[in-house]
Amino acid sequence: MRLETIENGWRWRGDGESLVVQAWGVDSVRVRATRCGDPTASDWALDATPHVAKTKLQSEGATARLVTGRLRVELSSGERFDATLGSAVNECSVAFYDDVTGSLLVEERHRGGPRNMPARRFTPAGSGAYRLQAAFESNADEHLWGMGQYPDGLADLKGTTLELAHRNTQTSIPFVLSSRGYGFMWHNPAVGRVIFGRNETLWEADASSQLDYWVTAGSEPRAILANLADVTGHAPMMPERGLGLWQSKLRYRSAEEILEVAEEYRRRGLPLDVIVADFFHWPEMGDFRFDGEFWPDPEQLVSRLKEMDVDLAVSVWPQVGSASENFDAAGAMGLFVGQKHGSPDHLVARNSNRLLDMTNPESRRFIWEKCRDGYADLGIGTFWLDAAEPEYGDYEFGNYVYHAGDVESIGNVYPLEYARAFHEGQTEAGQKDVVNLIRSAWVGSQKYGALLWSGDVDSTWSSLRAQVTTGIHVGTAGIPWWTSDIGGFFGGDPESEAFRELLIRWFQFGAFCPVMRLHGDRVPAGPVTARDGTSRAGSGAANEIWSFGDTAYPILARYLRVREALRDYLRSCMEEAHRTGSPVLRGLFYEFPGDSICWGIGDSFMLGGELLVCPVLEPNAEERAVYLPQGCRWTSLMNGEEFEGGQRISVSVDIDSIPVFSRSGEHAELSRLLRRR
Repeated sequence: MRLETIENGWRWRGDGESLVVQAWGVDSVRVRATRCGDPTASDWALDATPHVAKTKLQSEGATARLVTGRLRVELSSGERFDATLGSAVNECSVAFYDDVTGSLLVEERHRGGPRNMPARRFTPAGSGAYRLQAAFESNADEHLWGMGQYPDGLADLKGTTLELAHRNTQTSIPFVLSSRGYGFMWHNPAVGRVIFGRNETLWEADASSQLDYWVTAGSEPRAILANLADVTGHAPMMPERGLGLWQSKLRYRSAEEILEVAEEYRRRGLPLDVIVADFFHWPEMGDFRFDGEFWPDPEQLVSRLKEMDVDLAVSVWPQVGSASENFDAAGAMGLFVGQKHGSPDHLVARNSNRLLDMTNPESRRFIWEKCRDGYADLGIGTFWLDAAEPEYGDYEFGNYVYHAGDVESIGNVYPLEYARAFHEGQTEAGQKDVVNLIRSAWVGSQKYGALLWSGDVDSTWSSLRAQVTTGIHVGTAGIPWWTSDIGGFFGGDPESEAFRELLIRWFQFGAFCPVMRLHGDRVPAGPVTARDGTSRAGSGAANEIWSFGDTAYPILARYLRVREALRDYLRSCMEEAHRTGSPVLRGLFYEFPGDSICWGIGDSFMLGGELLVCPVLEPNAEERAVYLPQGCRWTSLMNGEEFEGGQRISVSVDIDSIPVFSRSGEHAELSRLLRRR
């Protein structure tokens, strides 16, 4: 057994295990451990050479201490006789403290005497990998937020179990913020799970070569999120087109249809920033270009849209169909995801498809060069990176192999590398305002201009309610750009009065989201047929704001103007996100961490630091219960009424109203638009 100093930290060795604890960023440390060798410095998300504040190392007997800024780490090593084994056992436990207050933040699980349950467990999983477990003592009173997006709509994560894997509508971003004043990142892209139990917190990786996690301390959530951004990367400044409406549907079938929609927005005097050409605007999946029959002159389309100050975004999927002009070349270059058994096809979308392996630099170069030639050279600078998990027909993670390793061990980095492929290609081509919509993400995706959305969610009230908590969790996990399909993706009949009510409420919520985006597969769908009589992917029903009847239209038009009135304020929120790592859409706890009630609220949120937004999340609502955080006065932008914080109130609502409160009492134009009619 040996405890020794290394650069900015300590190394302990004992019983075949090597443990390294090093300062890694401000108020932060990185902990790595493995068996039969020393840990490596893999930089999945963490900056490989972070700025480190002054570090103080001390030792006394079997105890070592590392102090970096506000965080103090104590390592307790020793030897004990294990009567069951009949031999000595060497151990080293780790605990994390706030060095300013002296309070314990989090500590590894105690071994438990005769239970003999070590905090760090390495179970051989074959091929040099281990099934890892890292266990921590649990404080039953702490509140937890972050971890990305899961469709269950739960607020405080204490007591939950989460799969650490990506699926459509599920994005695992393994960073969690605790009300006890620390942040924890599981710096491991392996498929696994986390259990935030009342008796213990348990992180697991199904197959990995080493344990790797990062802990940071802060006096308040904004300090913790700033530390996270400093080591994983800051989001760029959101381009101006990200502040207005993004219009989309499944799917515009032609250039003519897209132009008609954009022209109608302008004819009605309605603001519009981006319009989207969804999937199967191409001849075959994986062609990465427009179908010449339905999109005969895409360069002219881009030009005409820009004359209207509208940007065209295009959908890109990371797979190549067997009928694609690029299928043979990609296969010959070895660019597809590998498979251990069964069919090599990964998904059926009008024909069999194989996924490009985004962990392979050659695959990233291939897809960007095709998209550069097919889109970017036409003047298109916004991409919709769909199916980014990636989406498999069968999520049997153990069956797939990437260039960087087995999916079980490294699979969660796929969407990070997908975003990277486009960000690097666009910036190398000279583009300076990158924002790309993407359906999945991992820690660090924000630095590549990733705008995450919540996937193909249902058009239901329960789904709308889940979007509020999802947006809070995503921002807390370090991804400040987030959106959802307004109205939900699956279903929704524009002729249905029940759906129109849901869409209005979702649209009101969307007006106060980081990005406002109208999308969905509306019913009934319509067929699309080529000149030769062959079928193309179908097109959903109309999904523009004038598509939902005479009652809905003036409400939706007003909330588009609400969005425009927010533009300057949103720009300042985006600048803060870029500079400090703060979310744009924030939980109430972020601004009011000392108010314990705020840590449990998931149906309201702060837009930036000024506006408290309380979406109406139930059908036929006439009242909305609101909690006003303590510590300031709140002004209703619906009627100018003022309230002291620290109380619950009931607000009367109509179909055209959403309760919004200001801390400063300012935002006169916004208040004028929000006043009840």
